[in-house]
Amino acid sequence: MNYTTNTKRYESIEYRKCGESGLKLPAVSLGLWHNFGDNADYENMCKMCFTAFDNGITHFDIANNYGPEPGSAEVNFGKILHDHFKNYRDEMIISTKAGYYMWPGPYGDKGSKKYLTASLDQSLKRLNIDYVDIFYHHRMDPDTPLYETMWALDSIVKSGKALYVGLSNYDGETMEKAAMILDELHCPFVINQNRYSIFDRTVEKNGILKSTIVKKKGMIVFSPLAQGLLTDRYLNGIPDDSRVKTDGRFLNENSLSDEMLEKIKKLNKIAEERGQTLAQMALSWVYSHEGVTSVLIGASKVEQITQNLKMTENLNFTKEEHKKIDSIVL
Repeated sequence: MNYTTNTKRYESIEYRKCGESGLKLPAVSLGLWHNFGDNADYENMCKMCFTAFDNGITHFDIANNYGPEPGSAEVNFGKILHDHFKNYRDEMIISTKAGYYMWPGPYGDKGSKKYLTASLDQSLKRLNIDYVDIFYHHRMDPDTPLYETMWALDSIVKSGKALYVGLSNYDGETMEKAAMILDELHCPFVINQNRYSIFDRTVEKNGILKSTIVKKKGMIVFSPLAQGLLTDRYLNGIPDDSRVKTDGRFLNENSLSDEMLEKIKKLNKIAEERGQTLAQMALSWVYSHEGVTSVLIGASKVEQITQNLKMTENLNFTKEEHKKIDSIVL
């Protein structure tokens, strides 16, 4: 399979700076979570990466524990990079993370310098690259002094194994304390990664969205489609091949009560009035908020990427639309 990229790939997508840094990310980034593991088809993975890059998606987001099995998503993406993207590495932003359980014993989890350093070394081997563009601490760790974790991130940048660092799943108060430490260390902390969607407003409640703006950092949002709830997938009930039926870890039938289905139908009506699919509106809604740099999408097929990219065609919401959406959800 020979790949030649689209020469007009940068003409159709917007890029925003991560806060006040010089780093820009595309409006849509591709997350390599569920569909790049050992159980995924390699040719399909390649096609999804080709489609993303051909449409200006320069950012590919991964983590040490993505799979299944943990580590396999990095291995597979590393093979795709080696086989097809060698000549485009300098046009790509590749991010990975560490913070969740990866191996037995006291050094394979959380936020110690030992774990973060060892984990990134393993990630670089799996990805078969010399450095990542962004390295995240994946979650807050109350068992490790915050200074130690930030010191680890700083030393990783100074080692040349990452260009920038980010924090994922932090709340506003902890992020601000971390930012102060990283600023003192002159470490290029540029972005937060958090869950945010029409249905999940945690970032508004825990202060991270506000703190991101105040501290002049970027924010990239994961699960903007609420694990598929904010799509047309469930408008007429639960399909037999849906994740609800086949994999109940993150979304189950209890999530799809009659009340929730009614909310989804009402939101879909607003999307239709905007000339969008429900998914496109949900992505546009997240991206329209101050402080948001990029939205992460997951995909199992090429068509999902091309459809979701259309969210950039209508990014403006009226006050009335915001009120309608909030009245349905809150």
